[in-house]
Amino acid sequence: MKLLFIIPAVFILMVYLNFFSNDKIVLSEGDDAPSFSLRDQDGKIHNLSDYKGMRIIVYFFPMADTPG
Repeated sequence: MKLLFIIPAVFILMVYLNFFSNDKIVLSEGDDAPSFSLRDQDGKIHNLSDYKGMRIIVYFFPMADTPG
C-alpha cells in the first residue's frame, strides 16, 4: 500500500525538480553544441569532438517494432 503512494510521489518530485531546475542549457544560432557522446547500433561510442569542423546530423529513431 505504501508503494502506491511512494512511486507517484517520487515521480512528481522528479518532474518538479526538473521543471524548476536552473541548469538548463539555452543555445542560440551559431553557438557551439555542448559535448556529448552516443553509442551506435554496433556498440561503438561516438564523441561529438571526433567530428569537430564537420557538419553532422544526429538522427534519433525508434527501434523496429516499437510504438513511437
